[in-house]
Amino acid sequence: MSSLQGPASAGFRRAVIFLGPPGAGKGTQARLAAKEFKIPHLSTGDMLREHMAKGTALGNRVRDYMQRGDLVADDLVLEMMEDRISQPDCAGGFVLDGFPRTLRQAEAFGAILERKSWGDPLVVHFDVDRGQLLRRLTGRRTCAVGGEIYNIFDSPPKVAGRCDYDGGELIQRSDDREDVIAERLAVYDTHTRGLVDRYRKQGVAVDINGMAPPAIVAEQVKKILACAR
Repeated sequence: MSSLQGPASAGFRRAVIFLGPPGAGKGTQARLAAKEFKIPHLSTGDMLREHMAKGTALGNRVRDYMQRGDLVADDLVLEMMEDRISQPDCAGGFVLDGFPRTLRQAEAFGAILERKSWGDPLVVHFDVDRGQLLRRLTGRRTCAVGGEIYNIFDSPPKVAGRCDYDGGELIQRSDDREDVIAERLAVYDTHTRGLVDRYRKQGVAVDINGMAPPAIVAEQVKKILACAR
């Protein structure tokens, strides 16, 4: 695949999209990749929750969507994303986690990238069994201080309810409740799953076995991004 050939430069100026269902490990792997390649990790979920916490106008507009587990209106997400990737820290590339989620978002974001002379994105698709997704999501806990992610079933903290690094409280996100998870997966199947085929047809998608241990997945991601340019 031509988009994956050749050595990477220090700043490969590439929009990297991590695509997969909720619980596929996109957030964890995006943080690792961002640190490895010294590029920003942009999570639309985190960005929207930050707006909600700060009580911004956008945060107030998306609150009901987030609490129901629904997709936030495309126009709001696109407005937020275009502004974010225009910031100086994104000039050398960035990795997206949780965006795009709809065909319209993908098409509109492609137009934004073209307008800004970014070229085609690199898409890394994480493939994970549905049963494993449910286990990951219902067991997921996030540090309220540093954002580190744990799983009470598979990767618990040393002290229950507390982060190993800073002692921060581990919380369960409201959208990780079982009833909301079912809705989130249904939304993914309806609106987002088809994007994988779209990007495959573009020749910019690479599949990864998200069922592998996180360290192995991280190595696979590192190799893919190291060849991006």
